[in-house]
Amino acid sequence: MKKLVLFFALFTGTAAFSQIPEDVLRYAYFPQNGTARALAIGGAMGSLGGDITANFVNPAGLGNYKTGEVVFSPSFYFNNNNTNFRDSKTKSNKSGILLGGPIGLVYGTTNPYNPGNSSSFSIAVMQTANYNNTVHYQGYNNYSSFSEQFAEGAKKALSNGTIDDALSDPQYAYGVAPALYTYLVDTFSGNRVIAMPEFVLGSGKALYQQNTIATTGGMYEVALNFATNRKDKLMIGGGIGIPIVNYHNTSTFRETDTSADVNNNFGYLNFTDRFSTNGVGINLKFGMIYKPSDFVRLGFAIHSPSYMWTVKDKRTVDLEVNTENYKGVRSVSSTLFTNGSGGESTYSLLTPWKFLVSGSYVLRQVENVKMQRGFITADIEYVRHSASSFYSANQNPSEGDKNYYKSLNQVVKSQYKGAFNFRVGGELKFNVIMARLGFAYYMNPYQDANLKSNKMLVSGGLGYRNKGFFVDLTYVQSFNKDVNFPYRLGDKSNTFASVKNNLGNVVASVGFKF
Repeated sequence: MKKLVLFFALFTGTAAFSQIPEDVLRYAYFPQNGTARALAIGGAMGSLGGDITANFVNPAGLGNYKTGEVVFSPSFYFNNNNTNFRDSKTKSNKSGILLGGPIGLVYGTTNPYNPGNSSSFSIAVMQTANYNNTVHYQGYNNYSSFSEQFAEGAKKALSNGTIDDALSDPQYAYGVAPALYTYLVDTFSGNRVIAMPEFVLGSGKALYQQNTIATTGGMYEVALNFATNRKDKLMIGGGIGIPIVNYHNTSTFRETDTSADVNNNFGYLNFTDRFSTNGVGINLKFGMIYKPSDFVRLGFAIHSPSYMWTVKDKRTVDLEVNTENYKGVRSVSSTLFTNGSGGESTYSLLTPWKFLVSGSYVLRQVENVKMQRGFITADIEYVRHSASSFYSANQNPSEGDKNYYKSLNQVVKSQYKGAFNFRVGGELKFNVIMARLGFAYYMNPYQDANLKSNKMLVSGGLGYRNKGFFVDLTYVQSFNKDVNFPYRLGDKSNTFASVKNNLGNVVASVGFKF
């Protein structure tokens, strides 16, 4: 964690837009999405195919198609969060309708000149990550204050200039300048830079802290893939993906004095941060499926990093502070320091590689059950989260930009590690009805053993297929653990909230073959 503390000591509260290490998880740490059929078997589609989800897992699976198919997959989610912040537990929730499953078509044809061989083409769009959520936590803190991050930034700013210089410099518009303007942070005798809540902490009293984080949007991917099938023994597929990011975050942090003292220079602060990210990129996917026998299928796939060549962040903040008898109540918006407009920053991003191996065992007919068939299948996926990297989008970046992104990428490498993800599922077919079960587990991406994070999914569903029409219905229950840092300090250990998220998801897929 030493590099992480050093990074935030250098950059928190100073850079106009500081990408933070947690940003990398937004683009790579999410469960595999898919049709209702794919989700019902845990997302384990690496060696199966015959489903439009293959576009986003192993494009070789499209080789199973010898006719056309159109698919549509709406869903409804139930988000419930349980947080623990400094031994105070809080609940929050959010629900809604999504059109996040894959929508698209697959077209397959046989080769009339080479019987047994076929090829297929597919175009589809799917939401790969759902950002719609609301997390709230609160608790008493006698150790640190949200405002200390701005005091750290002010110390650096004032070491090279005056308060007026800091108020006129747009790079301080989202923390240091609002804090100085409202007297949340001020200078005292001996050139001491102090945040007003430090007087409360210094008297042995606690601060009551509340944080609400409301996020919306998602990451989507447009996939174009081609696959070939050689006598149902070997399938090879590949293509391109175009990821599109649309993310919005409104964070509201409130900190209040728990004492009755009106002469300790602090009553409360309200800090609202409105942040959005939009970007587009490209990636490549390649895969193979081999059938050594009628009963066994083996799959392998590789996903290249997504190169997000243009990622744009927008940000505005509002701060209201009551310093009681010191300066009273003052409020300000970051737009005061940026000529009346919100801030913008553009950069480039490289997500990690993904590697997938998979195996399936296909069940044949069983007597006394109407042509019962089915399968069991499993995927093992490896994602090297520490390989995510940020870069300047400028053609000729300054030395400051180069050093900033170099330092940020070193922190990413030190904070994250590679992680394995496991998916397993099965299906039994009874004439035109299918029953399915699945399980998935996504491992902790953090290096620090104190940061607990994982995702576990349990799923089940039913399907109906008859005369070219099919409909699938699935329920997925996700049990997710993660952490959330309300602020970062360079001279103290950082406090964080533990977040347990229970996400229920009802998914339906409807399709037609032609």
